[in-house]
Amino acid sequence: MAQMNKTIKLFIGNEVMEILIKGEFEKNGIPSFIISDFNSGVTAGFSGGVPSETDLFIEKKDMETATTIIEELTKKHSPKSFKKHKLNRIA
Repeated sequence: MAQMNKTIKLFIGNEVMEILIKGEFEKNGIPSFIISDFNSGVTAGFSGGVPSETDLFIEKKDMETATTIIEELTKKHSPKSFKKHKLNRIA
């Protein structure tokens, strides 16, 4: 039986930033997906969540590499735009 990897929420931010991060993850072979509570609610017929806030998920095994990628993007792009978003650091 194959072992399941635990999926974790790595980053909470706006959709544009998460698409940038997701693209970098794909270049580095890290599968990820984005969930928007607001868009999920609208699709289901009710509203909920914040329109501009989304969550980025990865497999726990990719945490170290993914964190390094986000830190590099933070240095490369405006730190102010990344500062207001949350990067989960799981021990």
